[in-house]
Amino acid sequence: MITRRDFLKVTGVAAAAAALTACGGSSSTASSAAASSEAASAVAKLDKVKVAVPNDTTNEARALTLLEKNGFFKLKADAGLTATKNDIEENPLNVTVDEVEAAQVPNVLQDEDYAVINSNYAISAGLDPMTDALAMEDGSSAYVNVLVCKEGNENEPKIKALVAALQSQQVKDFMDENYKGAVVSVVETPTDGYDASIDYDALNGETVSCAATPAPHCEVLEVCKDILAAKGITLDIQEYDDYVIPNTIVEDGQCDTNYFQHQPYLDNFNEEKGTHLVTVAGIHVEPMGIYGGKQDSLAPIVG
Repeated sequence: MITRRDFLKVTGVAAAAAALTACGGSSSTASSAAASSEAASAVAKLDKVKVAVPNDTTNEARALTLLEKNGFFKLKADAGLTATKNDIEENPLNVTVDEVEAAQVPNVLQDEDYAVINSNYAISAGLDPMTDALAMEDGSSAYVNVLVCKEGNENEPKIKALVAALQSQQVKDFMDENYKGAVVSVVETPTDGYDASIDYDALNGETVSCAATPAPHCEVLEVCKDILAAKGITLDIQEYDDYVIPNTIVEDGQCDTNYFQHQPYLDNFNEEKGTHLVTVAGIHVEPMGIYGGKQDSLAPIVG
């Protein structure tokens, strides 16, 4: 099992940071403590400032941290990776935070002043994170999306074959060309799609299954499908617009792997649900962004 400390060492977060910076990923450095009276006046002109955030533990904390960095409010110093709206310590702009299931946040955007949306759901909703987001996380994010299996299955040849496909140059090129910085590979040494330690002849005719959310995960897996098919391996992509089912079906053995979540979410899920899921590879990062609903800029917040 890969520990969180070891995982962050091997997934190339520093490389992801450099890549995101090169692709224009940025985050405002405005401090809530420095919110000007002009900003407060601008917000006061609104009947209510409403912000939607994902309601699962780690993504809510991640969203609140991004909002704090952009001057919406100040969180308690010890809020950490499990922060909720109850951890807002200073709220001079009287921001109301609405906790919404992550997949539904884009659907309520029109009813909110702002919303913090995971890039996979933003892309699925037709939003371009690189042009539509008003602010984004910078490349220092440790929220690397991972391929996951049940503990004990990490060395199964068909799972290792999927890892090699996901860590291929073909997948990296696909991410660069199609997402242009909204999805960034953290694989430092991409492969040709194959693992020299695997007997691919023995895998000919086998199927490896992977549960994933629609974009970018299922789209990326389509690239892997062709790589594996060249060796006679079928990749069964199971699409879910959900953050729970993909983990439960891997835990109970219905599916070999999943590809949709980041490491902090997986750690929290295992702790809360008593599951035995482990990371087998880190693949990419997706900067979380603040999007405008009724507001088209952050001017009412930052002045």
